[in-house]
Amino acid sequence: MDVEDFRKHGHELIDFIIDCLFSQEKELPNPKVETGYMSKLIPDKAPEDPDEWKDLLKDIQPVILDGITNLHSPNYHGFYPLRSSFPSILGELLRHCFETPTANWMANPAGIELEMNMTNWLGKMLQLPEEFLFDKKRSGGGVILTSASESVCTCLLAARTHTIREVKKTNPNLKDGEIITKLVSYTSAEAHPSVIKAGLISCIEMRIIETDSNGGVNTSALEKAILSDIENGLIPIFVCANLGSTGCCGFDNLNEIGAVCNQHKIWMHIDAAYAGSAFICPEYRYLLDGVELATSFNFNAHKWLEIAPPCSVLWVKNSKLLSEAFPVDLCAENNFDNKDKAPESPAEHIPVYRHWSLQFTRDFKSIKVWFQLRLMGIKALQEIVRTDISMAKLFESLVKEDNRFEIVVPVTLAVVCFRLKGTKKKTKDLLELIRADRRIFMIPSALNGIFFIRFVISSSKTTPKDVHFAWKVIQEKADQLPQQLIEG
Repeated sequence: MDVEDFRKHGHELIDFIIDCLFSQEKELPNPKVETGYMSKLIPDKAPEDPDEWKDLLKDIQPVILDGITNLHSPNYHGFYPLRSSFPSILGELLRHCFETPTANWMANPAGIELEMNMTNWLGKMLQLPEEFLFDKKRSGGGVILTSASESVCTCLLAARTHTIREVKKTNPNLKDGEIITKLVSYTSAEAHPSVIKAGLISCIEMRIIETDSNGGVNTSALEKAILSDIENGLIPIFVCANLGSTGCCGFDNLNEIGAVCNQHKIWMHIDAAYAGSAFICPEYRYLLDGVELATSFNFNAHKWLEIAPPCSVLWVKNSKLLSEAFPVDLCAENNFDNKDKAPESPAEHIPVYRHWSLQFTRDFKSIKVWFQLRLMGIKALQEIVRTDISMAKLFESLVKEDNRFEIVVPVTLAVVCFRLKGTKKKTKDLLELIRADRRIFMIPSALNGIFFIRFVISSSKTTPKDVHFAWKVIQEKADQLPQQLIEG
């Protein structure tokens, strides 16, 4: 493909993307394909000679579109939003013009400084405490990662390294492995599975703490577990608090958890992957009260802020906790004389991002953030959040009008957890009928043994009309359940 081919096909692909995005609104939420369908559509090895562009474009429909979950469908109400926008797509396209690693300032001055500015912009939109923002007088700052999973794993590994160093100050003869066996961390039973995975990766026991009826962690149980571990000679190092948990959109009490963590000098990380975007609206900022007590905070801008994924932002109050956890001296590794190496950063307040996470060759993610925030503006993003929440409230009101159903958890954001009153089997059978129908898509969850269905405003294409349609389908399928099941 030469330059002129790229120019021509690039225009064609933009047109294809636009047509695809708008045609998907009319498609069903889930594909109707069998496992292994693709083996009949593509050869089992790559072509020796290049294929024609027109043939590749023609294959996108049967190979990709016919087998993809349609998150653009207004009737998709399954997972939390995973969105992009025209501005962020354009920013993502431009990023590939600059294949420069954003590892340190010497490698990519524009990349480092734009990332610093964009994480500060986002932090100010969320009204994060100044300690989390870049400033010459402070050691805090933000970094753009791939996911909340990477964020929590990064922070737990950093907490582990910090604790090992602290323990060795008074016990220098202890080996790292001996210390690690005594370390313990904590999270809610409603935490995302990635938090559990972070514990497995770091070889640190992750205690699962019970939740209350609203999905928030039981702080008394957390403190009791911490005190018990201390009495048994263990070292609590990390607590992951959750804002907008995956299963039921529950919220932990940050003030209570923060007080416990600060008392025992424990790293407090806040996972607000979904809910974090809502904090750009002043009326939902109260959900973040207590963030000033945290060590680190993360949310996914590729969800509600519609910045093309991956775009997950992590802030820390003390960036040295990260840089000291992942330091690798490339000059030393390559046997260079240390005195001859160029400085990686022109000033102490400029981050060496390759020391902040697991990645070395970091891409230029901040461009799409810059495009999105400049071309959308804060007011438009706030309107997206408010509109989605208003539609969730509409759905909640419809549920409450039908005495066969009940709301399981108070509706705070754009997630409604509901069920048929009575046994688990009722709700499970209802969901099976809805899925077999295929006109709308939802997924189940459970809280403290209570099985329910999650209705999420996931697609940016969903309107109040679609909410009414979804409820009509749900009622229609509830009517089809055996009468004795409804009454039982």
